[in-house]
Amino acid sequence: MGVLFVFCADALRPRRVDAHFAAEADAVRALGGDVALVDHDALLAGDATAATSRVPRGAGPAWYRGWMMPSERYAALSAALAERGVVLRTSAEQYRRAHELPGWYGAFAAQTPLSTWLPVGRGGPPPGAPALAEATAALGGGPAVVKDYVKSRKHEWDEACHVPELADTERLASVVARFAALQGDDLAGGIVVRAFEPFVKGAGEARVWWTGGEPALVTAHPDTPDLRPAPDLTAVRPLVRGLGCPFVTTDLALHEDGRWRVVEVGDGQVSDLPTGVSPKTLAAALCALAGEPGGSAPTHRSDRSDRSPLRNGAA
Repeated sequence: MGVLFVFCADALRPRRVDAHFAAEADAVRALGGDVALVDHDALLAGDATAATSRVPRGAGPAWYRGWMMPSERYAALSAALAERGVVLRTSAEQYRRAHELPGWYGAFAAQTPLSTWLPVGRGGPPPGAPALAEATAALGGGPAVVKDYVKSRKHEWDEACHVPELADTERLASVVARFAALQGDDLAGGIVVRAFEPFVKGAGEARVWWTGGEPALVTAHPDTPDLRPAPDLTAVRPLVRGLGCPFVTTDLALHEDGRWRVVEVGDGQVSDLPTGVSPKTLAAALCALAGEPGGSAPTHRSDRSDRSPLRNGAA
């Protein structure tokens, strides 16, 4: 049996891989890997047992490649698969560590904007001005951006993301409240406030795919598919290794002072591979990390043809 990959099923044709991941599944099969399917909608609805009913029992360790899900749903997926004798190669704890900013921030603190966060219970009210003023005091004033543990709303920049001056706590509270309202039930974990850093305009971001602590692939960021910077990974590599997760992505941007900065970290299993990028390189790297001869050792490869649509919060 080859390396097992668990993909999301097509919502309308549950015996087929979701069309967004079909090329990746084909690449896995071409390398001698095996493909199983899970029902992402059932996972989000809280029925992990039904979601995993098509996964063969006793199939062994597996990678997940599919749509993003909250950390608690991933934990439920992991548990349901374990009951069927399938162990995800990224544990539930590792997924949360890479997927949510409080989990990865400590490892990358030296290479990412200064940040603070406040947990928010599911359905609970966002923090008000006094709590935000206390939490952000360590950021030292100046502009900032607001997000939750996983995502921002940078396309609503002025109303739900950017704060021109942290000392204006009423404005900060207004942006946080608007962000929370727009996120609704999708608000992940809590509110994060990050110091704003000036990046080189028009340079775009690079998404780096790391397997086993090594860069397997460098692509454009989904939001800037026509901008493909080539980042210096010297300072980032040891931080990725220190995070201790087998498969992660880092989004890097070039600061105006010439430093490459980590603006986001994600679990690689739910990071979107841009269309136009051959999935074979990534599939081979994951097979190699699993110890399969069909894979090849990861190398620092930059792909120059990128696009990346999103669905259901995929990164």
